[in-house]
Amino acid sequence: MEHKINAYNNLLELVGNTPLIKLNKIADNLEGNFYAKVEGFNPGHSSKDRIALYIIEEAERRGILKKGSTIIETTSGNTGFSIAMISIIKGYECILAVSSKSSKDKIDMLRSMGAKVYVCPAHVSADDPRSYYEVAKRLHEETEGSIYINQYFNDLNAEAHYKSTGPEIWNQTNGHITHLVACSGTGGTISGTAKYLKEQNPNIRVIGVDAYGSVLKKYHETGELDTKEIYPYRIEGLGKNLIPTATNFKVIDEFIKVTDEESAHTAREISRTEGLFVGYTSGAVMQAVRQLEEMGEFNENSNVVVIFPDHGSRYMSKIYSDQWMSDQGFFDSKNVEEPQKIEFVK
Repeated sequence: MEHKINAYNNLLELVGNTPLIKLNKIADNLEGNFYAKVEGFNPGHSSKDRIALYIIEEAERRGILKKGSTIIETTSGNTGFSIAMISIIKGYECILAVSSKSSKDKIDMLRSMGAKVYVCPAHVSADDPRSYYEVAKRLHEETEGSIYINQYFNDLNAEAHYKSTGPEIWNQTNGHITHLVACSGTGGTISGTAKYLKEQNPNIRVIGVDAYGSVLKKYHETGELDTKEIYPYRIEGLGKNLIPTATNFKVIDEFIKVTDEESAHTAREISRTEGLFVGYTSGAVMQAVRQLEEMGEFNENSNVVVIFPDHGSRYMSKIYSDQWMSDQGFFDSKNVEEPQKIEFVK
C-alpha cells in the first residue's frame, strides 16, 4: 500500500522562492523601508543555484547534456558549488576552474561535493593562459563530451533571474518596490531581475554595486574598458576585470563602488544586528545602501530591495576570521571590534 508522503523528490525542487525579509536594526537610521532578498535560503546557499539549474536543464532540453556528460565552469565558488550539487543529483561529472581569491572554505566545499578543482591565479589578465577563464576553455577542449557553462557570457544567466528572481520580488512587494540594489559580477542577477522589474514599472531605480579595482562602473558611464582601473581587491563575486556580455547595462541606472574593508565590516554587522549570517557581497550591497543614503537617494516612501547573494559559512576563513581581518589591516582605530571571548570549562 502506497502512503502519501509530503516530501520533495530532491534538493532541486527547493531552488528559488527565497524569502524577502525586512531589515530592522541595520536600517534604523536610513530613510525608507529596506528589505533583503535572502538567497542563502537556496539549498546550495546562494543565488547561483538559480542559474546553474536553469542553464543545465536548458542544455538537457536541447540534447547537449546526457547522463555521464562533464560540466565545466569558471567560478569564484558559489556557481561551482551549485553545479557540483546539481551534477550529483543528475549524474554528471563536474570540473571547476576557480580563482585563487576564493576562500579556502569555498574550495574545500567544492572538493567535498565531488568536483575536480583547478585553482588558478586571481591577479592575471583575463586572456592569460593561467586565468580561470582560459583554463576552463582549455579543459573544455580537452574533455570529450563536456559542456562549458561560461556564466560570464551566457544569456541564460540573466534569463534565469528574469524568470524567477524578478517575478518573486515583484510579487513579494505587491509591486511597491521603488529601488533594487544588487551587486554586479557576471551581471546575471541584476540584469535579469532589473529587466523584469522595469517591464512592470520603468520608474524603479536599479543600482549596481561595483568594487574598487573593477571596470564595471566606468564602463557603464563611458562605454570604455579602462584597464587602468584594474588592481587587486578582496571581495569575491563582485566586479570584473573584463566586460561580461551577461550584463545588460541598459537596465542599470547607476553603479556605486564600495571598499573591501567597509564591506567586510558591514557583513559582520548584518550578522550581529539582524541575525542573518551573510556573505561578503551582502556586506557590499548594504554598504552601498549607506552610501546612497548619504547621497540623498531615498525618502520616507522608498521601498528598497537589496539582494543578499549567499551565506556567511562560505567566508569563515575570511571576513568572519578575526585573524584574516587583522592581517588585511581591517582592524584599526576607526574599525575596532571586540572579539567575543570563548570560555573553556575545566
